[in-house]
Amino acid sequence: MTKPRPFRYFKTSPEIIRLAVMLYVRFPLSLRNVEDLLHECGIDVSHESIRFRWNRFGPMFAAELRRKRAKRMRFLPQWQWHLDGVFVKINGETHYLWRAVDHEGEVLEAFVSKRRDRKAALKFLRKTMKRFGRPKVIVTDKLRSYGAAMKELGNAKTHENSRWLNNRAENSHQPFRRRERAMLRFRQMKSLQKFAAVHSSVHNHFNKERHLYSRRNFKHNRATALAEWRQLGAA
Repeated sequence: MTKPRPFRYFKTSPEIIRLAVMLYVRFPLSLRNVEDLLHECGIDVSHESIRFRWNRFGPMFAAELRRKRAKRMRFLPQWQWHLDGVFVKINGETHYLWRAVDHEGEVLEAFVSKRRDRKAALKFLRKTMKRFGRPKVIVTDKLRSYGAAMKELGNAKTHENSRWLNNRAENSHQPFRRRERAMLRFRQMKSLQKFAAVHSSVHNHFNKERHLYSRRNFKHNRATALAEWRQLGAA
């Protein structure tokens, strides 16, 4: 049975849809900013159309990127994870955004909860380990919820916490914080979870760490990432 085409019934071409989703998720732009940028390129699309296409195709593109990444990582050793979280306001109510980062700085999982207790930490860890397996070392901050969850999972011996060891996870929040300010925060917990998951996958895909490569290799990696993005949803 052939898989239905995701872009059927849409008058807008798949190339424009991919471009609009990439601009909105990857860069700290509002919907109207993306509309103006596309207008400069000769593409007439309203900001409400961009909102609809981001909600429709953003999770699909992110899921495809995660599947490809999980398939590649299946054959690589899970050496070290860094776990951290930040407080996020939703309609004046404080929520907690958990984030798991590997030893290379790529975001593995983003999870939103109303609390940051043992139950929430346990759910977050189980969700991450189900997809990526168990690492050799897990680095966290001094939050006691991590220790309680690690003890229940049997990972207490691989758990490390220190003031300076977890800087990699703390720095991983910066792109999301910039994006959050541009969106004037979130109004629903569901929309925060949705955007955090999509944003982390897109950020991983285009984050080529230019400071680690020569200019020539960086340009090659950037062109490869863009070519892969233009093929999403084509199969």
